[in-house]
Amino acid sequence: MRVWAIANQKGGVGKTTTSLALGRGLALRGHRVLLLDLDPHASLTRAFGVPAEPPPEGVLDLFSAPPRTLEALARASAIDNLSYVCAQTALATLERRSANQPGLGLALSQALARHDGQHDYVLLDCPPTLGLLMINALAAADRVVIPTQAEPLALHGLAGMRRTAEMVERSRNRPLPVSVLPTLYDRRTRAGQEALKKMQDEHGERVWEDAIPVDTRLCNAELLVQPAGEEGGYPGRALSAYRRALEWIVGEDQEPLERAA
Repeated sequence: MRVWAIANQKGGVGKTTTSLALGRGLALRGHRVLLLDLDPHASLTRAFGVPAEPPPEGVLDLFSAPPRTLEALARASAIDNLSYVCAQTALATLERRSANQPGLGLALSQALARHDGQHDYVLLDCPPTLGLLMINALAAADRVVIPTQAEPLALHGLAGMRRTAEMVERSRNRPLPVSVLPTLYDRRTRAGQEALKKMQDEHGERVWEDAIPVDTRLCNAELLVQPAGEEGGYPGRALSAYRRALEWIVGEDQEPLERAA
């Protein structure tokens, strides 16, 4: 089982869209995929049509005593091989609970250890803040994918996210490979072109050589949770780019899974 954290400390860079697009792509390849929504804003959960009220069972229940299992919390989607675990707004209370409840920093790692073998890939859609949930995700991950908007201000968020990943890598004493995915790229603007070049110059081979372009089709995340059509689930230029990006990320893994038979 491979665990990818989709993370950036800056909001609005396409984390949830990236989680959905990569998860969908892996499922269409025949892999068993589980998406975990770790963001109290629950955008990924809403994309699957789950209402905020009443609060669904989900990620928060992994931090309860005793914790629920991922198997019990996972919901099947309309896409074969793709399941998800919901977020709840009450996830925002975990920071306060952690002061009086030791061990919360490894709750997700422990849940995934108990779940190992039941999915081929687990993708963690992280909140845009450095806190308990993101640290849980990075501690559990085999790889961190950092979606980064191709615009100047987003480069500061990328640098901060790289520092955070390096800190977690040192503390857990095992590698945490980084894949930087340029997103929301508008090749018509000089600012976009310059930001992409700077990203590639400063972060080198960790950056995908291409970029996910701006595409109005992705304004509606429900597109990504519908069964694939004849186009293989990648209509539009942005989703076609995500397919190529997925091939790159899988290739970057030291031990990529064989496609399920």
